[in-house]
Amino acid sequence: MTPTYSLSDLGWSAFFLSQLDLDELVTTTPARVSSVHRDRISVLTEAGPTDLVTETGVSTGDIAVGDWVLSHPTEHRVVRQLDRKSTLQRGSEHHVRERQLIAANLDTLFITTSCNADFNVARLERYLALAHDADVTPVILITKADQVGDPSTYVDEAQKLGRSLEVIAMNAKQTESAELLTPWSGKGQTVALVGSSGVGKTTLTNALTGGKAATQGIREDDARGRHTTTGRSLHALPSGGWLIDTPGMRGLGVADVSYGIDATFPEISELAGQCKFRDCKHEGEPGCAVLAAIERGEIDPDRLRRYQKLKREDYYATETVAEAHIRQRKFGKMVKSAMKKKRR
Repeated sequence: MTPTYSLSDLGWSAFFLSQLDLDELVTTTPARVSSVHRDRISVLTEAGPTDLVTETGVSTGDIAVGDWVLSHPTEHRVVRQLDRKSTLQRGSEHHVRERQLIAANLDTLFITTSCNADFNVARLERYLALAHDADVTPVILITKADQVGDPSTYVDEAQKLGRSLEVIAMNAKQTESAELLTPWSGKGQTVALVGSSGVGKTTLTNALTGGKAATQGIREDDARGRHTTTGRSLHALPSGGWLIDTPGMRGLGVADVSYGIDATFPEISELAGQCKFRDCKHEGEPGCAVLAAIERGEIDPDRLRRYQKLKREDYYATETVAEAHIRQRKFGKMVKSAMKKKRR
């Protein structure tokens, strides 16, 4: 028998209700998106699961798992999409000012890594920047804790990446792993699992949902896994919450997430306002409060380098196509001028 859920079970709240007018309260049915396909979306309603089509000319590419839509009660179509409480997305690796949807209306992002070569501080900071920018609570899960003598080294490194950041080391194959995550997966709460392939996301999904999805091993030479999850979908949790599983993502670009980057590096962004120059790049300018803090041993210089790298990437990924062309033309002129001087 297919289980049914109330709207509050599905995560419906006053935030979404306030977007409906009186006519929509009577003539439409709220539905939560459980998976997105090329020509339709699968949704959950109080009456049970069903599929909906979008209006002619409307792409399903603008809809994410976790979204709320209003549906026509008899025609199985989307009437309109509701505003999101949160949007998790990443920058495109190939196009400026373009972002790819990952999930919508999340409360918590479980950033998953493992006690092996996959553990990468710079990648974790990228995930944290995306979470902070989406106003989603990040929690770092370090799997395969049973495969090392002392996982506390990994935990300590991860906890340095944020104030009051929750970091949990676990063996995802143990049934107790699901219990560790109950504070974030109660009734109506929505979480998502992100991380590279092979870190145990599918194993953890099975532990959380009681499912039996097949898992793949990892390559011993570089600790990278094979893709198990191939699409995003919404899973009900015995604890009353909802889980959005995602495919492993090796490319993790940032675009238009300046706030998220600042929130990920608060010890740097908070001092930046004290620099002598408003546009200080913290690269040797006089009166730089950030560089002074580094000299005092208050800021890790490696953190500053990673902060600057993300800021540069975010700037270039966020600029418009026209701005990119202007920058490229200026750079081209500069190169030509330098070459002429060299030939003299």
